[in-house]
Amino acid sequence: MSGRPTPRDVRPRRVPPKAQPAPQPPLPPLDFEKLFTARLLAARARPYLASALFALHVVESRAVPTMAVDRHWRCYAAPAFVAVTPVEELAGVWVHEVSHLLRDHHGRGEQLARREGLSGPADRLRMNIAADCEINDDAFGEGLARPEGAVTPHMLGLPGGKLMEDYLRRFRLGPHIAWLAWLDCGSGVDGVERGWELGPGGAHGLSAQERDAVRFRVAQGINAAPGEAPQGWRRWAEEVFHPPQPWRDLLGSAIRSAASAGGAGDDYSYRRPSRRSAAVPRAVLPSLRRNPPRVCVVIDTSGSVSDEELGSALLEVTAISRAVGGGRDRVGVLSCDAAAGAVHRLAGAGGIPLVGGGGTDLRAGLARAGQQRPDAVVVLTDGHTPWPAVRPPFRTVVGLFRRDPSDDARYSRNPPPGWARVVAVG
Repeated sequence: MSGRPTPRDVRPRRVPPKAQPAPQPPLPPLDFEKLFTARLLAARARPYLASALFALHVVESRAVPTMAVDRHWRCYAAPAFVAVTPVEELAGVWVHEVSHLLRDHHGRGEQLARREGLSGPADRLRMNIAADCEINDDAFGEGLARPEGAVTPHMLGLPGGKLMEDYLRRFRLGPHIAWLAWLDCGSGVDGVERGWELGPGGAHGLSAQERDAVRFRVAQGINAAPGEAPQGWRRWAEEVFHPPQPWRDLLGSAIRSAASAGGAGDDYSYRRPSRRSAAVPRAVLPSLRRNPPRVCVVIDTSGSVSDEELGSALLEVTAISRAVGGGRDRVGVLSCDAAAGAVHRLAGAGGIPLVGGGGTDLRAGLARAGQQRPDAVVVLTDGHTPWPAVRPPFRTVVGLFRRDPSDDARYSRNPPPGWARVVAVG
């Protein structure tokens, strides 16, 4: 039998409704009460840091891993981190973050980046770890709990009592520290602004004068009760509280002049490719890099120099290494009375041994300094010494300790020669 096929009965199919995602609970806001309670505990445990702790303005941020600071003294806190961290550990985080700002890690980090050619996330992470080692070495204990995950020099097999610049040269990134890849304390460590920061034009930032005033008050509190602060904080307070000397500017000018001389310190490095690489396809050209200048400091340790002047000289040596932007390992220090002592590199945070106490003849010290082939030499002396008859082959800056006329009557003070740049110290 033939005929047209009977069409099937077409009925609409029932499509099950699309499953809707379960509503997510709203993210908890920042617990300011818990955070401020922790700050109060930190101020009680470290009263000399109280003015700095309460100068920080808190900003809620979900972009930071834990807590961080920018160079304008804002503290960024993640609500989830504050919620799960005990108050006692949060107090330790407060002290840790404000320590970055007080110790000027952002300014020192910028100098390191310019001098060493550091750039990129890996270098910022290394700088953050090195700065944390400087802080966490003696920050906790005695009423302040160490936060979970806080890195210490001991964890990396490094000695204690060093500075950020020293630690940075002692380790490299690798599998043994992969667990620190999350670390980011903000531009308060390296000076590089993050995307989640408010920047220099944001609200509640401190001006440069206000930041200096906070540092001065903290240093004043540490010097008023030095027994309550660890050695690292006492050393920092001495450097901050010590009045600046105008001869630092002269030294910086002399070193910059020596470094800018034709052919001085020129070298090539692949750390930063040359801008001319674009003109040479499939080739990477090195960039021209200028090595930091070498500086040698000669300290007069004869019997006519007081202990106070020697202490002032040591403080100035540390400040010079930062002011002129040179690496601490490129600053040599030697003591000299009638004979020159050994040259010590300013590579550690400890003191430089000063040996002497006899007569004075800085010609021996200048001769020993010349053996290091420096770009500039700084002489700290009271001036009661003979001077070389011939100009040495390096730039020389003489810092003269101030003297009363009665002292000049007791000792034979010879004016420095005309080829030296002279300024009064003290």
